[in-house]
Amino acid sequence: MIVELAISDLGIIESSSLLFGPGMTALTGETGAGKTMLVEAIDLLMGGRAEAHVVRRGAAEAVVEGRFVIGDDEHVLRRVVPSDGRSRAYIDGRLATVGALAELGATLVDLHGQHAHQSLLGAPVQRAALDRFGQVPIGELGAAKASLAAIEAALVDLGGDERARAREIDLYRFQVAELRHAAVEDADEDDRLDAEEDALADAGMHREAGASAGASLTADSGAADAIAAAMASLDERAPYRDLAGRLASVAAELSDIAHEVRDRAERIDEDPERLAGVRARRQLLRELRRKYGATLQEVVSYQHEAETRLEELLSHDRRAAELDERRAQALDALQAVQAKIRAVRVAVAPQLAVAVHGHLHELAMPKARLSIDVDGPAGDDVRILLAANPGSELLPLAKVASGGELARAMLALRLVLTAGPPTLVFDEVDAGIGGTAALAVGRALGALGVTHQVLVVTHLPQVAAFADRHVVVTKHDDGERTVSDAVVLTEKERVVELARMLSGHDSAAARRHARELLTSAAAARGLHT
Repeated sequence: MIVELAISDLGIIESSSLLFGPGMTALTGETGAGKTMLVEAIDLLMGGRAEAHVVRRGAAEAVVEGRFVIGDDEHVLRRVVPSDGRSRAYIDGRLATVGALAELGATLVDLHGQHAHQSLLGAPVQRAALDRFGQVPIGELGAAKASLAAIEAALVDLGGDERARAREIDLYRFQVAELRHAAVEDADEDDRLDAEEDALADAGMHREAGASAGASLTADSGAADAIAAAMASLDERAPYRDLAGRLASVAAELSDIAHEVRDRAERIDEDPERLAGVRARRQLLRELRRKYGATLQEVVSYQHEAETRLEELLSHDRRAAELDERRAQALDALQAVQAKIRAVRVAVAPQLAVAVHGHLHELAMPKARLSIDVDGPAGDDVRILLAANPGSELLPLAKVASGGELARAMLALRLVLTAGPPTLVFDEVDAGIGGTAALAVGRALGALGVTHQVLVVTHLPQVAAFADRHVVVTKHDDGERTVSDAVVLTEKERVVELARMLSGHDSAAARRHARELLTSAAAARGLHT
């Protein structure tokens, strides 16, 4: 509910701050005092249209702030309307779009009167209201729709364009054949081929290098002879005994190296045919990397993906037939559920209309007619129609011209449909009524205050008497400027205000009448004064 409303420089309200509580709050005051500005302020917090003319004359901007509490959640909404330029919106201290403000506001407050924020005017909300009233099993409908949507999405993923599928099959067939023919299995193959190509390309020079190295190691006056001479010089010389041992190890290692060099040189053969094959293979691998991946590992991975996709495409007809059969079954199931839901909605619609019409009779609309149309395969198109007067055409609620009649129709609906935003604001709900009808409207609003926070702008003391608290808006004129203020009344002040509303002035007789009215309203609500 809204717990606090702060307004500055809006219309004739210079500065005002109000604390609200649960139940029903009456907003009263003389004509022109600024009561509608309180509703306008809430409307702005709900994302309503901001007009520069609402800014108090001489002020740079109008500011409205509201604090809302629902359970453990609290939100602070703020709207700033400059005298020129675009308005600004804030949610919990952060800048927001007016759309975001309206979206959040729709969950907090419903305005009933000549305002755009009446949720029950929307077709989806009317359908949901009918479903709640009749306990329509809409869960089955959602599940059936979801099942059909999943199958249709699978058909789309499968591909429905035969020509496009044929082109894709041809492409993947070529690629898979090329990759399988290449038979790439080792991501390191190119590195090995690089080494082999180097060996084959320079085979003669490799042999010559080996022979030259072997001769250098084993020929007369070569490395082996030099090491042998050094060992002979150090033989039996005590200071060099350890070095002589190391030279022996070098001599043995040198002999092994010489044999290995000789063996490798003898094994190297020139093989132009093998060299050409290695170079051709390397060129093929380069082409595969250019087409299918930066590395051979990526090429191998792509081959697996292409083979999988080709198999999916080739099995398309079989899978498509399976999905088509499942789609037909899902469609039959959906149509069966739609027919069931439609039947329930059609059955409960007149029951809801009768329940609401009963309240319309109490709310000074005895000749009003209310009907609920249900159309569409599942009865999704739900429209609440109202003819406020005899001979009038049944029209959707959004097209009802009279603000008072619309507000009372909304009140009647709310009395039957208790769900909705926690705060309900009624403006002009008592337009054109009085006497017994006014008492009925007041009683209905008081009853609604048991389950909702209800704010009512009213001119009728019979309505205001049913409120849990009473706010009066007064206007002051010092000859130079006019300002309004809004205050919550004490019980004694409330009697005075009701007396004014009853007789136009404060008198002992009017006060007695006001007290009687409060006592009667309290008794009707089961309260004590």
